[in-house]
Amino acid sequence: MIRKTKIIATIGPKTSSKEKIKQLIEKGVNVCRLNFSHLSYEDAQKIISNIKATNQELGVHTAILADLQGPKIRVDDFEKPIKLKKGKEIVFCTKKRKNTIFINYNGFAKDVKPKDKVLLDDGKLRLEVVSTNKKDKVVLKVVFGGVLLSRKGVNLPNTAISLPSLTKKDKQDIDFILSQKIEWVGLSFVRKAKDIKDLKKIIDSRNSLHKVIAKIEKPEAIKNIDTIIDAADAIMVARGDLGVEVPPQKVPVYQKMIVNKCITKATPVIIATQMLESMTESPTPTRAEVNDVANSVIDGADALMLSGETSTGKHPEKAVDTMRKIIRDIESSEHSISKNTETKEIQNDGRFLTNAICLNASQIAKQTKAKAIITITYSGYNTVRVSSFRPQSFIYAFTNNHSILNTLSLVWGVKGFYYEGASTTSQTIKETKEILKKQKLLRKKDVVVNIASMPARERGTTNMIKVSKV
Repeated sequence: MIRKTKIIATIGPKTSSKEKIKQLIEKGVNVCRLNFSHLSYEDAQKIISNIKATNQELGVHTAILADLQGPKIRVDDFEKPIKLKKGKEIVFCTKKRKNTIFINYNGFAKDVKPKDKVLLDDGKLRLEVVSTNKKDKVVLKVVFGGVLLSRKGVNLPNTAISLPSLTKKDKQDIDFILSQKIEWVGLSFVRKAKDIKDLKKIIDSRNSLHKVIAKIEKPEAIKNIDTIIDAADAIMVARGDLGVEVPPQKVPVYQKMIVNKCITKATPVIIATQMLESMTESPTPTRAEVNDVANSVIDGADALMLSGETSTGKHPEKAVDTMRKIIRDIESSEHSISKNTETKEIQNDGRFLTNAICLNASQIAKQTKAKAIITITYSGYNTVRVSSFRPQSFIYAFTNNHSILNTLSLVWGVKGFYYEGASTTSQTIKETKEILKKQKLLRKKDVVVNIASMPARERGTTNMIKVSKV
């Protein structure tokens, strides 16, 4: 294990076969993303089966992220492209009528007001609301013109939209997703903590263990970021739509702010969209893209995500390999976050003692130059908490909870092992070190920091820390 920042790859037409998935995982993919904006259940089922079969074959724990489409606003299909001229007025309508452009957002006329911006096709075209009848029609003026193609997306950066966070399609997709052994669900266009809580209620009602990733791509989400982080199991900085909805120069600032808050709160954080986009066509990235990936690693993100690069791109394996090499070189340099982390204060909450042990394990590992921090876990909590301190040592999590093994594949610096557990804590410590030694992840005389609960058979909260040599 020579890399701590994880790689997420979107699986699409170019990479859905078992052979291609195996190649991606061998190149360094830790999480496979399924985009339900474009997937049938039949195709999703095949991909899930291929990932699980590859995990069995390679003896790895690749996680699966099911990404919901969310309330994506779009214009209708056109017989031919529509040319929008600067200064011209056009009419959007929520009903299909002549001489209007249909929009699939029933509350559009009620929610917008004069002077609101309306952006089309990822912001390439910009309109401004002139008037609305508050029922079904909105008159807009073209500010920046161009050619509008069918089914292009609509962004409303100034409008508090009334769409529910879960659409009818999302709810149908969730029924399928919850029937599958998938670890992560991505919730698109999150605006407030309640959006996440509503999805978690559905998951809980099905007695499922799926974890929720809140995708940050709306200005409202930035305003509510603290409560969203508290409600979510992980955060994704989805820079595509976010970069359209807010001024693009603000995106790097928001990215760093969100990553810092997530690390502080021990919430895994993903950076997504346009990381190596030129590699969709080209076998090599641009220098700017390399810097973008490198800076995300320096910031301390848990995972970086590839989208079109691996789903429809011409060079999916090269894109993964390129990202892996950038991560490896940054993490081995003096700019690695694990070499620049500062001591944090522990909040006096319900898990104060466990959090304190995790913090001290990280600090002791640094002071003793330990090769590993070994966590014995069932819920994964202590492992994620240790990871949040971004220690220099690798974190090896031992658990008899199969679902947690895959879930931890998203978390910075963690490698999971299935382990039934010994009857005593001292025997567990001895056996876990032997396992890592056999895997050539530890050598004789290496210093190791163990954290666990005592007595072992009770599976209680973490209350023990031990430093030893192999």
